This record gives sequence, structure tokens and C-alpha cells, in this order.
Amino acid sequence: MAEGSDQEKTESASPRRLEQAREEGDIPRSRELVTCAVLLAAGAGFWITGDGLVLGINQLLTAGMSFDRNEIFDFNLLLIRLGVDLVKVLIAFIPLAALLFIVALASPMLIGGLLFSGKALMPNFGRLNPLKGIGNMFSARSGVELIKAILKTVLVGVVAWMVVISDIESMLALGVQPVKSGSAQLASLLLSGFMAIVCSLIVIALIDAPYQIWSYANKLKMTREEVRQESKESDGDPHVKGRIRQLQREMAKRRMMSEVPTADVVVTNPTHYAVALKYADGKMRAPKVVAKGADAVAAKIRELAKENNVPLLEAPPLARALYTHTDLGDEIPEGLYTAVAEVLAYVFQLRTYAKHGGLRPAIPDQLEIPADLDPLNPASKSSSGKGLSQ
Repeated sequence: MAEGSDQEKTESASPRRLEQAREEGDIPRSRELVTCAVLLAAGAGFWITGDGLVLGINQLLTAGMSFDRNEIFDFNLLLIRLGVDLVKVLIAFIPLAALLFIVALASPMLIGGLLFSGKALMPNFGRLNPLKGIGNMFSARSGVELIKAILKTVLVGVVAWMVVISDIESMLALGVQPVKSGSAQLASLLLSGFMAIVCSLIVIALIDAPYQIWSYANKLKMTREEVRQESKESDGDPHVKGRIRQLQREMAKRRMMSEVPTADVVVTNPTHYAVALKYADGKMRAPKVVAKGADAVAAKIRELAKENNVPLLEAPPLARALYTHTDLGDEIPEGLYTAVAEVLAYVFQLRTYAKHGGLRPAIPDQLEIPADLDPLNPASKSSSGKGLSQ
């Protein structure tokens, strides 16, 4: 069952999968939305510029019915006259054409955004496969397109019938009106009917656009195995990453151990924890932790300290506090300044005793540790999450 679930496309498309689809020119698009937007723009354009457009064409047709004698007998002059009239017609249609051009370019970007993909322009001979074409004819997508076509036909037919029924009297009256006023009335009826039919297509567009977005997201869904494989390709194999992290920890541990011989003192628990401290007067603001560890690591730190004559001091509360509240390279917390100062003072006195003799310094055994820094104290606010034991 686990293998079967891995093969089911239940995971949403990853950002990388979406980006790859865009690179291949595969983005959600709604033809119904584009068609509706262009037709609405055409109807609105005719509604706004229709009077000026009709007037301009009327003037051109009227002027075109009169010819100069020279134009009649000179073919070249007649061609020039036709060319000038054609340019005037084109100029009259420029505002409407510009509006339709802009809408035709902008409307596809309403869903999916702007995209230019060179891969989409490359020839794909797989599209010429007749078996694949036959399969597409009977696919779920083709079924949806068929349903949309039937809905559009029914909707447009119903709206067109309602428009004709509502304006039937005005249409019948056109036969007894003068040509000029009748033509204007006919244009108005046609335009209003056209707009009513186009507005009905908004219903189809509002259904199709969300469906295309859903269909696109569903098509790009991934199986769990694909998600894991993509994660491996993008982030690396988890086993390799784990091995790298292990090597990094070992390198950090070796670097830490190399610092133990340079430490001034190693504070122990005495067996559970070991923290090596170093302080250089005038170079450091406060003593720093150069090595720390628990159990086996702590034993190794103690062993290295003994081999390199680094003093060991058993101070369980201080060792616990240092281990819990510091990381490698950190300065000790301010709350531990007094206790660590006593420890370092003891270490420096011990060095003097070793060189010059005299009275051996007493081991500090009454170090004061603030309650909020002692992990075993109920008042401690430590958030380290480490398990501690005496």
C-alpha cells in the first residue's frame, strides 16, 4: 500500500516543477476568457467610436462616387485615388484596431501572467502522432470542451432568441422608416443584440477560468516519489548530506581537541562534563570556551589536559553552567564572571607555586553560581534542552 500511495499524484506541484512547466511554455490559459474579452472590447469600441466610424466611411463612399475626368481616363491617377481612399479607411479603423490589439495581447495574461518560451516554438513531431491525436479526441479534456461548446451554443441561442423577441416590433418597423434613420436604428439594434450575446459569454468565462487554473494545478501534481527525487536532485541525497554533517562534526571535534592544550584550565563535573577555558589578558574581554563535551568527549578532554599539564578543577555546578549556557568560542556569561575569576586566580597562583614554591594555593570549593544559571536549580531558565545529571 505504501508503494501504491507513492505512485498516486497527491502532492501539489513544487516551485521547481512550476518553473520547469513555464520554461516549456506550459501555463494555464482560458480561451473562453480571451474570446469574451476581445468580443466585449469590439462591442465597446463600436459603441464608442461607431458614430465617427460610420460618418467617416459615409464620407469616403460619397466622395468615391464622384470621379474627375482625368482620373477616369488615366489608370495611374485612379490607382492613386483608390490608395488614398484605402488609407483613409484604415485610419478610421485605427482606434478600434488598436483597442482590439491591446486587449488580445493583455487578456491571456489575466491568468498565468506574461510568458515567452523559446521551447514552445520548437517543432514537436510527437504532436503529429495520429494515435495520440485519436486518444486526445476521447480524453477527459475533450469531454469538457464538448460540454463547454454545448453550453455556449445553448446560452447564445437562448439570449439571441430573447433579444429578437424583445426587439421584434422595432425590427418590423424598420421596413417603413426612411433609409437614413432606419439604417441608424438597425445598427443600434444589431450592436445592442451583439453586446447582450457577448455578455452572456461572461458566464462561460467565469466558469472556465477557475476550471483551467484547477486543471493546470491537478495536471502538475506530483507523486511522493517524485517529490523525494526532486529533493535529492535539488538539495542532495539525505544520506550524503548526513555523511557530510558527520564529517563536519568530526572536523569540528578535532579542531576543538587541538585547542585543549592551549587552555588555562579545564573545569569538570567531574566525569559527566568538561569545559576548557582560556583567557588572554588585554586580548580578550572575558574568558572564552575553547572546548566542551560530555561523557566520552569529556573524558578525552580530561586526558588531553593531563597530557599537556593543563590544570583540572572539579567544580560540578560551574561545569554544568558553562556546558549549558555556552557554545564553542563564546565568552562566559556575565553571571559566571566571579566564579571563573576565582578559578583563574587559583590557576595563576598554582603556576607561581610550581615555579617558585611557597605555600600551595587552596582549591576554590565555594564558587557561587547564580540560581538562574544552574541547570539543576528549579529557578534556572535554561533553554538548552540538554539532559543533565549530577
